[in-house]
Amino acid sequence: MIQIVRAKMHGLKVTGADLNYHGSITLDPEYCAKVGIYPLEFVDIWNKNSGARLSTYVIFGEPGSRCCILNGAAARTCQKGDEVIIAASAFIEPSELCQYRPRVLTFKGENEIDEILEYCVAEGETLPYDFKIEKVDNVLPSKKRRA
Repeated sequence: MIQIVRAKMHGLKVTGADLNYHGSITLDPEYCAKVGIYPLEFVDIWNKNSGARLSTYVIFGEPGSRCCILNGAAARTCQKGDEVIIAASAFIEPSELCQYRPRVLTFKGENEIDEILEYCVAEGETLPYDFKIEKVDNVLPSKKRRA
């Protein structure tokens, strides 16, 4: 089995840090629905400003709030305004790789969605695999998408 990225939010700005909360990352559930991240799912978080890396689980905040709040010990790794990358992963057999189309949200400004993308892997002609990034027009994961 290999571990692959299953869903990703890239460039989301931290809107708060609460050291005294139980722990986790609080995210806008509307963003999670668009990319396919679930409540209580473990995610990796990479701080673009400091280089800090951590793993924690997702809880949902207020829909439409555009929130990204680091809680508990995770609050020590990020400050309000830092840009983060949040990635969920899956374990698959290498033979299944071409069946997955991980959804990626990119952000601008005050956590406004900039682009919705999908990573696409296909069998290659000269190399074992071809990779491309496709822009997606719709905001909900397609039914044929595995993730």
